Amino acid sequence: MDNNIITVTSPLLPDLKEFEKYLEDIWNRKWITNNGYYHQQLEKALAEYLKVPYISLFTNGTLPLITALQALRITGEVITTPYSFVATTHSLWWNGIKPVFVDIEPETGNIDPAKIEAAITPKTTAIMPVHVYGKPCKTQEIQDIADKYGLKVIYDAAHAFGVEVDGKSILNEGDISTLSFHATKVFNTVEGGAMVMHDEKTKKRIDYLKNFGFAGETEVIAPGINSKMDEIRAAYGIINLKQVDAAIESRRQTAIKYRNALRNVDGITFFDDMPGVKHNYSYFPIFVDAEKYGMTRDELYFKMKERNVLGRRYFYPLISDFSTYRNLPSATKGNLPNAHKMADSVICLPMYAGLRDEDVERVVELIEK
Repeated sequence: MDNNIITVTSPLLPDLKEFEKYLEDIWNRKWITNNGYYHQQLEKALAEYLKVPYISLFTNGTLPLITALQALRITGEVITTPYSFVATTHSLWWNGIKPVFVDIEPETGNIDPAKIEAAITPKTTAIMPVHVYGKPCKTQEIQDIADKYGLKVIYDAAHAFGVEVDGKSILNEGDISTLSFHATKVFNTVEGGAMVMHDEKTKKRIDYLKNFGFAGETEVIAPGINSKMDEIRAAYGIINLKQVDAAIESRRQTAIKYRNALRNVDGITFFDDMPGVKHNYSYFPIFVDAEKYGMTRDELYFKMKERNVLGRRYFYPLISDFSTYRNLPSATKGNLPNAHKMADSVICLPMYAGLRDEDVERVVELIEK
């Protein structure tokens, strides 16, 4: 029996020999950060690949969220989802903003637009939705609410690299979208991230803000932060971008295998592709109905772990259950029934480019048994 550990994810790595050539060039240039040659190249390449007008690179995926809130001068309260990675809400907290949690749609895991309006108060200044697992939010409905109440919309698009609806990038929705290029993501620069904006003026402001607020050698226009991406990670990203399409196709094939194998397992459900959407297959979450399946989510999770199959309960617990946030009025279980149900039943199965067929079979057999 094959007992190798099957991890929940594995990073997309650039070809080492090719990377060495880039490193050699960086060494020769002696310019390793501060908007260098490869930083500029990667911004151009990503804007083209992602079909967005302007993009600004960051050193991780959390800092663009924090900076977007600064750039749009968001204050007071922001409506957001409890079903995400903690960085979403932490970015609000770091800006002295009060998060207001709204429940999610059971069919997508995304914030439910039908619940947003009731959460708006005179202190609300923005909405921060998340494209959960890369599944697009109902962006038009969210925008209509934002327009009605004069609110900004910042999308946490950490999972949504390359996702399109009817041929258009979802990263162009809202006022700003942010991306994560963490090692676990579809496209990675080891650590890294980006912000997508609509106009040159905003791009310029963001570029100042991520470099301490410097607008020249001696002029500081705002209290900025240092969140620039260095040349080494930018070069790594340029090489990875060449192979990301093949990586996404490999993930798609894995998703098909999982769906075909698990479709008739009683008590196990999963998401299918959405019509008109170009997905990136960043995750493969399943949801365990304990009554029908005959085992709780946690029992299955630990059984998988015992057999060296590492799933991930992503997202569990809810952000609203963490000590920092659990006393907020919007964090009650009664306010977030769908989010609690999803958090208590989810396991993300191993999913990455190059996951072996025999490993997929091992995962499936474990769940079937």
